[in-house]
Amino acid sequence: MDNFFTEGTRVWLRENGQHFPSTVNSCAEGIVVFRTDYGQVFTYKQSTITHQKVTAMHPTNEEGVDDMASLTELHGGSIMYNLFQRYKRNQIYTYIGSILASVNPYQPIAGLYEHATMEQYSRRHLGELPPHIFAIANECYRCLWKRHDNQCILISGESGAGKTESTKLILKFLSVISQQSLELSLKEKTSCVERAILES
Repeated sequence: MDNFFTEGTRVWLRENGQHFPSTVNSCAEGIVVFRTDYGQVFTYKQSTITHQKVTAMHPTNEEGVDDMASLTELHGGSIMYNLFQRYKRNQIYTYIGSILASVNPYQPIAGLYEHATMEQYSRRHLGELPPHIFAIANECYRCLWKRHDNQCILISGESGAGKTESTKLILKFLSVISQQSLELSLKEKTSCVERAILES
């Protein structure tokens, strides 16, 4: 455990059943001080620290990942920290395999839901571009046309989490892409496709 006690070392600190991303703040006279990335400070006698209490943090956890299925350390703390890191960089979407997690989809981020972004995601397969709700919508749309199978997107979350907002974004994407695919006149686009989708 001595190698964890160099000042500045990044570690996972387990406290009250949770893993906290932390930095060794100081180590002197047998006392180790940890500062979590969330602002808490914990002090321990060096002799009481075990591998269950403190573990080294893998470098990929520092940077964050687009797909949490590729996290090297998988526990509640690493999942929350990955979301936290990405959210600080205005990356509100993160994959978990084929599942998309969103953090605060109400947050206004320039260009995130623009027409050019829809165009970009409509031309790529899932995983080729950074995580986005348009990627999920596009994958369903592609499968609908290629396999001729019904498609379903399950949107889940607590009250106020943004389920309705996410639904609106998916319907907006499907409306735009289906209009382009059908190559209808502007009047026909508005009257049939967009109205049918928005009424749903």
